[in-house]
Amino acid sequence: MVLLSDTHVGDKARVLPPLLLERISAEKPDLILHAGDVTDPAVLEELEKMAPTLAVRGNVDKLTLPEEKVVEVEGIRVLLLHGHQFFTLNAHFLALKALEAGADVLVFGHTHRFYSDIVSLHGRRVWLVNPGSPTFPRYDDPSFAVLGVSGEGIDVKRIVLY
Repeated sequence: MVLLSDTHVGDKARVLPPLLLERISAEKPDLILHAGDVTDPAVLEELEKMAPTLAVRGNVDKLTLPEEKVVEVEGIRVLLLHGHQFFTLNAHFLALKALEAGADVLVFGHTHRFYSDIVSLHGRRVWLVNPGSPTFPRYDDPSFAVLGVSGEGIDVKRIVLY
């Protein structure tokens, strides 16, 4: 599945970059998760052409989207949220939020920077992933991520756009 966040089309970017759409299409996703700051419903319409797309509301979104969403894929629970609702986005806090939701993976955005790590907490492992921003990165390269789920576990691959 493809993970996106902070596309900001309409307020910081004019359109989704063609290279982004090409690279997403090349991944042949079965699902796209957008962790907020979509800002323009046309973004979701464009992504839906490639795969079913789920999104949550970011701090600049005026769209009617949920604050968070839990998705189950091949027995793995993924919690999707933006992150602006929290005082801090440190790994320990995010792992606690994931555990409260019974999630194995927490996908978040808001920082516009890629992050991927496994945190062990209370005898459980939680994978934290921020795909970064493909249109307006902060002190980082433009990117999105691919989350693979298989019988062998979870794999995160960063796709940097150049």
